[in-house]
Amino acid sequence: MAQERQKQNQVPFFSSLQMKYAMSYLAIFAVVLVLMNTYPIIASQDLVFTSKRDALKSQTAVMASALMELESLSADQVARVMNMLDSMGLTRILVTDPSGLILYDSTRDSARKGEAWPEGVEPPEEYRYALYKEVVSALRGYDVFHSQYRDEAFTSTAAAPIVYRGMVIGAIYILEVDQAQGALLLNLQQNLRSISLVIAVVTLAMSALFSKILAGRIAALLRAIRIVGEGEYGHRLQPVGRDEIAQLAGEFNHLTDRLQTTEEVRRRFVSDASHELKTPLASIRLLADSILHGGQIDPEMVRDFVTDIGSEADRLARVTEHLLALTRLDSLPAAKTERVDVSQVTGRAVAMLQPVAEAASVTIEESLRPGCFIRCTADELYQVCYNLVENAIKYNFAGGKVFVSVYRDRDQALLEVGDTGVGIPEEDLPKVFNRFYRVDKARSRAAGGTGLGLSIVRDTARRYGGWVTARPRSPEGSVFTAGFPLYQGEEDKV
Repeated sequence: MAQERQKQNQVPFFSSLQMKYAMSYLAIFAVVLVLMNTYPIIASQDLVFTSKRDALKSQTAVMASALMELESLSADQVARVMNMLDSMGLTRILVTDPSGLILYDSTRDSARKGEAWPEGVEPPEEYRYALYKEVVSALRGYDVFHSQYRDEAFTSTAAAPIVYRGMVIGAIYILEVDQAQGALLLNLQQNLRSISLVIAVVTLAMSALFSKILAGRIAALLRAIRIVGEGEYGHRLQPVGRDEIAQLAGEFNHLTDRLQTTEEVRRRFVSDASHELKTPLASIRLLADSILHGGQIDPEMVRDFVTDIGSEADRLARVTEHLLALTRLDSLPAAKTERVDVSQVTGRAVAMLQPVAEAASVTIEESLRPGCFIRCTADELYQVCYNLVENAIKYNFAGGKVFVSVYRDRDQALLEVGDTGVGIPEEDLPKVFNRFYRVDKARSRAAGGTGLGLSIVRDTARRYGGWVTARPRSPEGSVFTAGFPLYQGEEDKV
């Protein structure tokens, strides 16, 4: 069954958290790699384009300045001027007249030497006219530059008008194919790709490792939750590091501690409750069997048996009542609260218990100061007062005293009940508010106690922001003190 459940809860690999973490890491690094392979190349291209623009414009300006000294452009004159100028590594230089007719072309020997085409042979159109848009723009008086990276080389063109006395007498066009810069850019691209490949491999390995570690810690937490869910409350995690997962593991351990404590308390509570309920039921059954199977029994004995049955039934009713009260305190929300006078409610509880005290030869002394108002319900406060005073009477000696006082201490209203009774050992003081706990079990049962009264007092006080403590009284007996926040005067509300 456990294996089937584990198989059902198994997460598919591609839907697992490890896969999602790995993919997120890879996606981030993929973006980084794309940027690393594009931005440097684009920036380098822009830098080369800028340097080319400045260099070629400067060269066209120098050549145009040399040619504008001529009043009119002719092939021979242009060739002489251009032969005196340094071509500065340019691939092609063209000089045209205002109609676009090529007067000088550095790529043709005939033009460079000033020779004409053979007699009777007309040169082709592309050799006679510079049919380039850069030249057209230059003849209109504009400086033009264009550059692109293509075929592993930077191809750049520039054109400028040749102006003489405000008139455009021609245009100069230059072309540069720079394979050296292209080779450098290509080398940069190849280096970046090699580095990217190495980074991709390392990233893949690291993302797989980190995602596995992270997912493993979460999987350990998930396994621990399942183990605890199956009832093994003693299972604990060992927090690693100081991150959020370590804090989560610590909170899980804290929660498991509380679950284990709660489970132990629940089991003990069920055991104690079963025992408390079983004892009076066993007595009732025994007495009833004695009456049924006893033959001819003296009526006086029957009366005694029936009286004992009634006493055990009363005890059973008290245990049930207290269990229901504790259940209400544990599960139900607080009832509608009101402004309650602690002294008045305590006086009512003392008056109700006065006959019980007289029957036990115990004297009750009261000191109930007025003005001690708190916010709670009168019935639950009455239960607190009643339980504390009743205990002080039950566990007292004949001729003993019970001291009941209500007073204010700063922002608290205090109810203090002391007695001259048997007292509570120092080691038992922290446990007296536990459910079904008794210091002297035999005496408690004889007095009709259930071991739940002080638990009800503690839970009720906490329900309304209060507290309760127990301490020894000098020279004898015990003192129980319950404190509640004083009423601040706001309007009554839920």
